[in-house]
Amino acid sequence: MNDTSSIFDNPRALPGDRLGAAVCAPAKTEISVSFEFFPPTSDKIAAQLWNAILRLAPLSPNFVSVTYGAGGSTRERTFDTVRRIMLDTDLTPAAHLTCVGVSRGEVDDVARRYWDAGVRHVVALRGDPPEGAAKFEAAKDGYQYASDLVAGLRRVADFEISVAAYPEGHPEAESAASDLDNLKRKIDAGATRAMTQFFFDVDLFLRFRDRATAAGVIVPIVPGILPVTNYGRLVDFSARCGASLPGWLARLFDGLDDDPDTRRLIAGWIAIEQCRRLQSNGVHNFHFYTLNRAELTRAICHALGVRGSLPVAGIVP
Repeated sequence: MNDTSSIFDNPRALPGDRLGAAVCAPAKTEISVSFEFFPPTSDKIAAQLWNAILRLAPLSPNFVSVTYGAGGSTRERTFDTVRRIMLDTDLTPAAHLTCVGVSRGEVDDVARRYWDAGVRHVVALRGDPPEGAAKFEAAKDGYQYASDLVAGLRRVADFEISVAAYPEGHPEAESAASDLDNLKRKIDAGATRAMTQFFFDVDLFLRFRDRATAAGVIVPIVPGILPVTNYGRLVDFSARCGASLPGWLARLFDGLDDDPDTRRLIAGWIAIEQCRRLQSNGVHNFHFYTLNRAELTRAICHALGVRGSLPVAGIVP
């Protein structure tokens, strides 16, 4: 039976059939996924990173992005990771680039280096204030805003450019309206995609998407999905980036501090339900913050119908 809706319409269908139709229904539209990684700081993290890349590569993501540390602290590691992804895999890498602590000329030089290496996709971010700074301040002759960085990248080369979006508003924004204006400036400067900060309230994302569309944001707005396994760390992280945590999330993880296996099961279930609901509201692109781990992201993608064969061997760090 190809039309799963007929199972629900048939009162004689077995309960198990109805459950299977709900849980295993094929996607109504083709789903596209992308994955974010961070560059390794040790041999152990390098092994974890490359094993994650190997396990997720068969899912044929649209692209994989590599983050850029505060103040450019991981600039060389980011470049080396992006270049290795290009050389050792069939994946399309995207390099994060920020405005923090460097002049426009230095940022432009990094962008040209990526272009010369064959990288055609940049995730352009203003960046967080460097450690110890209360607020962001542009370096001398530096880019002040992400929209300035986008315009600068456009002058360097014909990059595909992704930017950040904040369903709850950036923590430094004066208002939701001003934050949306800032997103529009980034798009008008030449960005081709917006990827959101993580969130857990699907309605919050849908309202933001509607407001952005009404404001003239016509590029894809891709929800950022964060599979959560450590709720305590999530509380600290969300406080820094301004993402709210609904009460039901805390209740689901209550009492599981010493039970990592159950936490992973709960985390996967939450993300699958979140993506299913987004999918039912017309979302067919998802960006996963993998934290350099593959298990949960692969399971979530599998449940969404994004599948591939398992790798047969690991990558040597």
